[in-house]
Amino acid sequence: MTVLSVNVNKIAVLRNSRGGAEPDVVRAARACLDAGAHGITVHPRPDARHIRDYDVYALAELAHARGVEFNIEGNPFAPPRAGYPGLFELCRQTRPAQATLVPDGDDQLTSDHGFDFQRDADTLRPRIAELRDLGCRISVFADADRDGIERAAELGAQRVELYTGPYAEAFAAGAADASLATFADAARRAQAAGLGVNAGHDLSQANLGAFLRAVPNVLEVSIGHALIGEALYDGLDATVRGYLAVIAGAR
Repeated sequence: MTVLSVNVNKIAVLRNSRGGAEPDVVRAARACLDAGAHGITVHPRPDARHIRDYDVYALAELAHARGVEFNIEGNPFAPPRAGYPGLFELCRQTRPAQATLVPDGDDQLTSDHGFDFQRDADTLRPRIAELRDLGCRISVFADADRDGIERAAELGAQRVELYTGPYAEAFAAGAADASLATFADAARRAQAAGLGVNAGHDLSQANLGAFLRAVPNVLEVSIGHALIGEALYDGLDATVRGYLAVIAGAR
């Protein structure tokens, strides 16, 4: 069954825009879990634009107490800086169930591409090994239309997260079929190499069902921007339950 991990970054964006402690990221995450979400995802960036180190520690404590998956996303090549201890130190202190490696930079508004597993192999391999030694399952961000997704397994990753931005754009344009075929092919190639398949980026209640019906055996979707946006209208509880209903209906 596909599980839903809610990315709570956008709650932190709203909080940081005003300063102070509201809205409370941990309270929002708790509400998502109370509604049935299977886990919580965060993507702390070095520039601290949304989730901050203290959020990571507090959310890890919540996830561990609730017995649910905690997933930390981040760039394994980004060095520590003031206010950001680095992905490896955050994982060392919180021991998330999953670490999702993403090749994003400070100049990117959001994650918008996966790794080049051919080019990045020598630098990724030891970082993956280090995180696996901490007990983390490793997922790596991947483009469905890029050759070589199978190489992620050779580097020690256990899963790939398919970057679904292009699919969301195609769906919005009424041209999803060709994109879905590309993603289904990528998933099958990854699975043939022994990799589990996750997916995320711009997935919504509108486009998620078609994706899960077309792309085989997606283990996890991490959804934040659309889910939090929809929750402004319908509330977190109803929105999370809506996503779970979409997932159940796509089986």
